[in-house]
Amino acid sequence: MTFHAPLIIDIAGTTLSRVDRQRIKHPLVGGLILFARNWQDRSQLTALCRDIKKVRADLLICVDHEGGRVQRFKTDGFTHLPPMRALGEMWMQAPASATSTKKAGPMDATNAATATGFVLGAELRACGVDLSFTPVLDLDYGESSVIGDRAFARDPRVVSLLAKSLMHGLLQSGMANCGKHFPGHGFVKADSHTEIPVDKRSLKAILAEDAAPYRWLNTVMRSVMPAHVIYPKVDSRPAGFSNVWLNDILRSQMGFGGTVFSDDLSMAGARILDGKSVSYTDAAIAALKAGCDLVLLCNQSVPQAQEGGKAVDAFIEGMTEAQLKGQWEAMEASEARRRALLPSSPAMQWDDLMVDGTYMQALDWLP
Repeated sequence: MTFHAPLIIDIAGTTLSRVDRQRIKHPLVGGLILFARNWQDRSQLTALCRDIKKVRADLLICVDHEGGRVQRFKTDGFTHLPPMRALGEMWMQAPASATSTKKAGPMDATNAATATGFVLGAELRACGVDLSFTPVLDLDYGESSVIGDRAFARDPRVVSLLAKSLMHGLLQSGMANCGKHFPGHGFVKADSHTEIPVDKRSLKAILAEDAAPYRWLNTVMRSVMPAHVIYPKVDSRPAGFSNVWLNDILRSQMGFGGTVFSDDLSMAGARILDGKSVSYTDAAIAALKAGCDLVLLCNQSVPQAQEGGKAVDAFIEGMTEAQLKGQWEAMEASEARRRALLPSSPAMQWDDLMVDGTYMQALDWLP
């Protein structure tokens, strides 16, 4: 049987429980996503990541750590990273003179973006985290509250160049990157965490604006996360469940060869397909069949979740049964893409990082 571990799940606390260990040993589980509830301090986070790797060395440890209001770890030495809009605002300023200490203008903004990516990646890697789901490539139309200052700018060219610079910084730190939310979440007002946004624009309009960064960045972008948004003039299903968006457009037309993650399957935008409410397992199968390599189920391990974490076990069991019944097919290419996101070089230890020249120079460039 072809091996493929497509499931990304979460854990409830700051240490691994017996149940956590049992879950991440399952061959279909390929990664963990961490949240602020999994953080106490750097020592605890480092120990947690070390324990995870002792159970499964190949497990991909992920986090949403973008900067601004989406940054899971903010204390005990972690740098408070700027929201991406701050880099876009720096771009729009008049360029500073060569002798000025002020940082302003497009070229300084690209330097600052690279510095941000390096600090972000290096600090996470020093604690054992493999991947942050960043950067946001959505355009800032000023309409979406869930995107807001997470976006670099309104202009897709500015977004692409700043994102490319930030990706360069991440790669310097030894971390991959993830562009989100394909083909674009910025135009719609609705929050896909709580409802299903609908973008009624034409394919031509979306490709010319929101989706353009994905084509321009396909040589440096290592992974993509599609939006739980329906674009009815292209497909009746949200992008993350659409073969048209993921295979025909993203892979075939735009030439993207990296990993595709689903967004969180517990979000409202993922729970209704073709007008019908679906289970986490059915949503995951639909995402994998549409072209996703990996699927995320978040915030279901906590006691406050429905059935107190049992949904995670039901998800794993459901996916196992579905595979045995041939309802989804394990893909060697998908597994290779997952493993390609794991860092290939040793991480710098925190104390060494704090006195590293490249790191200290990067800190000086942050907005």
